[in-house]
Amino acid sequence: MQPKDVDQVLEEIVRKDPRYKREAYLLVREALDYTQTTISKQERRSVRHVTGQELLAGFRAYVLQQFGPLALTVLHEWGIYRCEDVGEIVFNLVEAGLLACTPTDSREDFRGGYDFEEAFNKPFLPSKKLVSPPGQVPESQPH
Repeated sequence: MQPKDVDQVLEEIVRKDPRYKREAYLLVREALDYTQTTISKQERRSVRHVTGQELLAGFRAYVLQQFGPLALTVLHEWGIYRCEDVGEIVFNLVEAGLLACTPTDSREDFRGGYDFEEAFNKPFLPSKKLVSPPGQVPESQPH
């Protein structure tokens, strides 16, 4: 059996499911590697299978690290709007033979992760500071 050419497989996936750009698949794959590496370092053990919720947490951290304040813009450009999209991408990769899953893994594992607007915008919003009219001191500061 001849090994699959990743580029050809990705082209085929995108042709079958055009909701997501090729870059979205590469991003999810990179985020999976990042998540597995991070968890293996934390647990001081070899790389292991990660759950959907673990992947979502790693995906968020990786995307914020890679794209900063542009994260949400990039994700939207590539067709990723919610956690369920990450799951769809994962299972498209599984069905194409580029990722493996366990019998208990499912698309449902990616439901109810987090709100994308909050997850990818909130870290870059200015912190709220107490603003007082001129000449007055906010209550939280000493007089």
